[in-house]
Amino acid sequence: MYSHRTGVLAAAALWAAAATLVAGCGGDSSRTSAAASPPAAGCPAALVRAKEAVGRAERTGLSWDGPTTGPRAVPDKTIVYVAQTMTNPGVAGVAKGVREAAAAIGWQIRVIDGDGTPAGIQAAFSQAVTLKPSGIVIGGFDPLLTAQQTARAAAAGIALIGWHAVDSPGPSTNPRLFTNITTKVEEVARVSADWVIARSGGDAGVVLFTDDSIPFARNKSDLIKRELATCPGVTLLATENIPIPDASQRTPREVSSLVFRFRGRWTHSVAINDLYFADAAPALQAAGRPGEGPPFNIGAGDGDPSAFQRINSRRFQAATVPEPLTQQGWQIIDELNRAFAGRPASGYVAPAHVVTAENSGGATSWDPRGYQEAYQSIWRGE
Repeated sequence: MYSHRTGVLAAAALWAAAATLVAGCGGDSSRTSAAASPPAAGCPAALVRAKEAVGRAERTGLSWDGPTTGPRAVPDKTIVYVAQTMTNPGVAGVAKGVREAAAAIGWQIRVIDGDGTPAGIQAAFSQAVTLKPSGIVIGGFDPLLTAQQTARAAAAGIALIGWHAVDSPGPSTNPRLFTNITTKVEEVARVSADWVIARSGGDAGVVLFTDDSIPFARNKSDLIKRELATCPGVTLLATENIPIPDASQRTPREVSSLVFRFRGRWTHSVAINDLYFADAAPALQAAGRPGEGPPFNIGAGDGDPSAFQRINSRRFQAATVPEPLTQQGWQIIDELNRAFAGRPASGYVAPAHVVTAENSGGATSWDPRGYQEAYQSIWRGE
C-alpha cells in the first residue's frame, strides 16, 4: 500500500518542531486543508482498537434483536411521509420500507417530496398537515426548518415521527417527536473512521465529504474527524462541503480538483452519504484511478443499492456503514402504531454494521434478519 510518509521519517522531528510554531493558523472555509507537516509515525494503540471495532461491525448472520412485543395494529390510519428529497437514496429507501409496512398493517400512505430545498420542504409539510393524516414522518430534514408546520401538526393532534430528523435516536422534546429513528451517529462515525485507520494500517491521507446544511450530517462529519484524529498517522487532507442536492453537479468537479491537488497523498475517503461516491466515480476513472482504489472509499451511510453494487464490483467504493433502510421504514410504522395505541416508543436502535465485498454476500442492501416476521406478529397480537 502507498505510504505518504516515505522518505520523510528521518526529518520528522524537525518538521514537527516547525509545525508547532505555526499551529493554530488557518481559517474557516467550506473546504479545509490539512497542514503541510507530516503526521507522527503510526498509532499502535488506536490501530489495535480500530481493528477490533471493525471486526465486530463486520460480523454477519446476526439474529433479530429488535422488539418482539407491542400493541396490536390500530386500524384505519393514514400516514404522510415528507421526504427531504427523493433523490437522496437513504430517504427513498426508508420511504420504500414505509410503503411496504403500511400495506402489511393495512394503512394508507402518501409520500410528498420536498425536492431538497427549504421552500420545497416547507410546502410539502404544509400540504401534509392540510391532508389531516393520523401521522407524519419527517424524512431526513431538520424539523426546525418547518417549525410553523410542525407546531400546526402538533396542535392538530397529528403524531410525528422523525427519520434522521435530530442527532439521536428516541423521543425528542425539542422539537417534539414521538421518536426519532436512526442508528447512533456516534457509532457510525466512529466505525467508519476506524475502518480507515484499520484498512490503512494507521497511515492514510483522507478526504471527507459532507453537507453542512444538514445538522445531522454536520455532527456526523465532526465526529468522523474526531475519531480520525486519534491516529497521528492519518492526515485529514480536506473537508468538502457539498450539499446533497448539488452533489451530482459539484462532486465531479471537486474530485478532479482533489486528484490534482493531492495526487498520491489521497489514499482514503469518508463520506456522510454513499451518493457522493456515485458522483465521484466518473471523475476518479477519468483521472486514471483504479476502481479498487486508492482512494479507498467508505460511506458513513446510507447503504443504498448502488453503493452495494460499487462495493461488490470493487468500483470506486470499498465499504459502507449502511442504515437498515427497509427495516427502519417498518420500524416507523410500528412506532406510529405504538403512538396511536398510547404506548411508549420501542427504544430499538439498529447496530452499526460495516459492509465490504468480503461480507456482503453479493446483496444490494442490509437489513437485520427476521424483522418483518417480528413486526407482523406484533401487529397480529401473537
